[in-house]
Order: sequence, then structure tokens, then C-alpha cells
Amino acid sequence: MFNRILVPTDFSPPSAAALEYARILAMTYGSSIWILNVINDPSGESEFVADGFAPSTGEIRDELLTEARERLACVLSSTDCARYHVHYHALIGLPAHEIVDYASAIHADLIVMGTHGRTGLAHLLMGSVAEHVVRAASCPVLTVRERVLAEEALPAAVETTVAVAAA
Repeated sequence: MFNRILVPTDFSPPSAAALEYARILAMTYGSSIWILNVINDPSGESEFVADGFAPSTGEIRDELLTEARERLACVLSSTDCARYHVHYHALIGLPAHEIVDYASAIHADLIVMGTHGRTGLAHLLMGSVAEHVVRAASCPVLTVRERVLAEEALPAAVETTVAVAAA
């Protein structure tokens, strides 16, 4: 049912919980896991200094990507990497847009991602990457809000995902 599962991560606890769900789904369906980290484009967040404008440089972008790749290499053990045929990738851009584009490019069958569960003013000001992905993705998206025992919550999540996929 799910050959390729994409797990976008920002290295937060909800992302770790989403990865746990993805591992269980991959074990159940024999899927491969694709883990993606999208770094907000630093050129859009350049600094204004007293003497003028200091734009972000290519060197900073390269450093951010190197750091992200190093962190990605540590999210799963080498045993899990081999078991689930894990692929890692880091990009710079607008997170929601890049996640949707990457899912299409790899022909993902499912996106499993964490959500911080912001509401009210925080949601209004910061938006929701997960919400944008749910609206724009061409494949089903399973969002994980808080860390619970994945083994206990997964049957309901799989039923929901299967129902969405069938719709």
C-alpha cells in the first residue's frame, strides 16, 4: 500500500513521534522511508545592520545544509537505515512548498509529519507547515501532534489514512 513514506523533520519532538509512526508503517508495509529537512531560506532573512544590509551568503547556506545532513544521519540507527532503505535529504527553501514538491518528485505514497499543534494567535502569526502540506499534497498526509506510544495509536491512524487514501 505504501511503498515510499516521506517524513519531513525539523528535529522537534513531534517530528520524532512522526518518525516512529513511519517506522511502524514501514515495517508493516515493507516501505522505504525518506527523511527530509527543509531549512528556511536564509536569504529571505538577511540582517539589517547599522552600516546597511548584510545579505546571507552561499557559505552560510552550505554550512546550514552540512549541519542538517549531519543531524539527519543521526535520527535512525544504521540497522534501521538498512531495514527501511532510508534516504536522507536536506533542502533550503519554503518548508511547506519544498515538502510538497519533494513528495511529488520521489512519488511518495504517504507523508507522515509532526505538527506543533499551535492555536490562536501563535497559529495566526506563524501559520502551519503541516496545514499547508495537507492542503497541497497529492498523497495522503498523516499528522502527529504529540508523542504517544505509536503502537497504541497506530491502528486508528492507519484506518484514517486508508480511508483518506480510498477517498
